[in-house]
Amino acid sequence: MKIVTTESVSGYTITEHIGYVVGTTIRARHIGKDIFAGLRTLVGGEIKEYTTMLAESREQAIQRMVQRAEAMDADAIVGVRFQTSMIMATTAELMVYGTAVKLSAADQ
Repeated sequence: MKIVTTESVSGYTITEHIGYVVGTTIRARHIGKDIFAGLRTLVGGEIKEYTTMLAESREQAIQRMVQRAEAMDADAIVGVRFQTSMIMATTAELMVYGTAVKLSAADQ
């Protein structure tokens, strides 16, 4: 599955726009991670606990989007974008979305 942020895939022609696909995950902060993150804000630097949590969330959301595109028999997802939003004080949603398409190799 090809995943691109552009509206086209280099070397391919889009033959069919299948439809909108989305993947989401909602994560809650962990009290133990919050304690370490709070301490880290005192000394500065990257808050690795949250960086890791966000990276895991992003991968999970992408995988869910890809599963939906595969179920639609898509070859690629174009125009991929990410969005985050706060659900509650300690939870956030990470959403990824794009357009599932069918491809054929471009004429050389």
